[in-house]
Amino acid sequence: MDYIKNDYQTILSRREAQEEGSYTCYLFDKGIDKILKKVGEESTEMVIAAKNGIKEETVGEICDLIYHTLVMMVDQNITVEDVEAELEKRAMKTGNLKQFHQVDKNS
Repeated sequence: MDYIKNDYQTILSRREAQEEGSYTCYLFDKGIDKILKKVGEESTEMVIAAKNGIKEETVGEICDLIYHTLVMMVDQNITVEDVEAELEKRAMKTGNLKQFHQVDKNS
């Protein structure tokens, strides 16, 4: 998680510094709609890369998705610690497999 925390801090500092020519600053300037559009695009590109089975492409798209998700987190004042705390709560749960409704195709 160190890379993610470091990237988060870099994104946070870019939002505060508003460096000219920074893609991160561009995203903050355009606002949440643009940020969410990028999260959606990168998510779709990751799915396609995984479906194509090319590991290097999939890894690259995962990194793009993580970056844009971190930008969204900074914009929404969600910290890495917030996410870690939720992950920790979820890790404590056992037997949480959701029961799926079985449809009887004969009826």
